[in-house]
Amino acid sequence: MRTYALMIETFRRKASVCVVHVSWLLVCGLFFLFPFESGGSWQWGGFLFAWSGCLLPLLLSAGIFGDDIASGRIRLLATKPMRPSEFYFYRLLGLSLQGTIHLVVAAGLILALHRLTGRGSIKSFAAWIPASWLIFNAWAALSTSVSVMVNRERNSMLVALATIGVFLPLYLLMLFFEDSIGTKVYHEIVRYAGPPVEFLVRMGLGRYGLLDGMGHAVHCLIMIVFYGVIGVILLERREFTCVGD
Repeated sequence: MRTYALMIETFRRKASVCVVHVSWLLVCGLFFLFPFESGGSWQWGGFLFAWSGCLLPLLLSAGIFGDDIASGRIRLLATKPMRPSEFYFYRLLGLSLQGTIHLVVAAGLILALHRLTGRGSIKSFAAWIPASWLIFNAWAALSTSVSVMVNRERNSMLVALATIGVFLPLYLLMLFFEDSIGTKVYHEIVRYAGPPVEFLVRMGLGRYGLLDGMGHAVHCLIMIVFYGVIGVILLERREFTCVGD
């Protein structure tokens, strides 16, 4: 019962959570009003990956631990016999469940509207769905771990700014100094230590065989566990007060 309550709390902890889900699906549907040509360059799978896989988890995870820590409510939740690792796991699992339900609904909506309008392309759409689910969980785990150390909803903003701060210099380096050793080292660090966006995009595009795709999926799962372990360690080391900010 406690497990169920903690998972469901990720849905109910803020009224804005439901608003985000509905508005995200609404915008997804409104995109079909644009006159994309059938089989054209607009890929609905890539849109699902970027819109719901990469951006949505940052909004849903905003303040997932930071709000409770800042208000002092964390002392009522993370207490014996509730271990911090268990508390973190079920909160993240609840967030993952939200992502799973949302992606299933969004994918069904896209397929239905594409069938009705014929706009855009659903090439490799089946491969984009698991890629979107994996990247959703990677961003969710990273943002959730950051939330342990950042008060209120600043974790999402911090992750977004850090992402820009990492990928923008990488883009510029690849553009002007592609053959530089420093660029290659920086690229490899970002590729393997950060959420594996590059690998999963290539998976969605169908550029990997089955074995390579499975290998990158396993790599993503390892990174999710890695981010989660960091979050658990941080949560166990934090000291919580009764009085909020």
